[in-house]
Amino acid sequence: MNQPDNKGYYGTFGGAYIPEILHGSVERLKTAFYEAKTDPAFKAEYYDLLKNYAGRPSPLYCAKRLSAVYRTNIFLKREDLNHTGSHKINNALGQILLAKRMGKTRIIAETGAGQHGVATATACALMGMECIVFMGKTDVERQFLNVQKMNMLGAKVEPVTSGNMTLKDATNEAIRYWCSNPDSFYIIGSTVGPHPYPDIVAYFQSVISEEIKLQLQEQINRDYPDYLIACVGGGSNAMGTYYHYLQDERVKIISGEAGGLGI
Repeated sequence: MNQPDNKGYYGTFGGAYIPEILHGSVERLKTAFYEAKTDPAFKAEYYDLLKNYAGRPSPLYCAKRLSAVYRTNIFLKREDLNHTGSHKINNALGQILLAKRMGKTRIIAETGAGQHGVATATACALMGMECIVFMGKTDVERQFLNVQKMNMLGAKVEPVTSGNMTLKDATNEAIRYWCSNPDSFYIIGSTVGPHPYPDIVAYFQSVISEEIKLQLQEQINRDYPDYLIACVGGGSNAMGTYYHYLQDERVKIISGEAGGLGI
């Protein structure tokens, strides 16, 4: 199931568990997003930015030597070749256009490794908007290069010292700030948070699987693979990769998530 019901549930999961003070902000966001999805002018501006600013479509590269080792055909979707170096720019550009549509001028975001923070700071610099990025103190220290990039782009990086001082804590702090500053626009980078955020992020990242279908058709004369494999952290990369194949029973989906030594 890749489309939530009208309450934001994907089966038994989903919904919008939020502080009452944010209810109006989230409802306005939901209305604006579903209107924008059906607006040809909005979609045209979004796809223009993907093409002429982010550099899409990203290549679908046939890894011939790796394929030979495993006696199959392995294709790599090169999201690392997008502007800012990851898939995060797809969602950042979509949501910054949504913020502009809603008349917002101050953007807040959370980031872990820093890729979403860099993408959001880049989109804000493009649109001339104020940008505040919340980042766990632990992540600030180990991803200092990305912190420098955000600063150079004009963003203010706020180190978060609560909890484990990583992504979850940065998200919590961003929501606290949003409660006190409801005129801000919160760009979430992962398929997390209250409805409609998982749907928003999935929609703006779905360009990945949209391109995979076209590129496979061009290269192997069919628009689906036997297997789709994606890494899962916050879920945006995986959801973008799977989006147009979730109902296709010909395609087997494999997700890889880091476990470290904890298990």
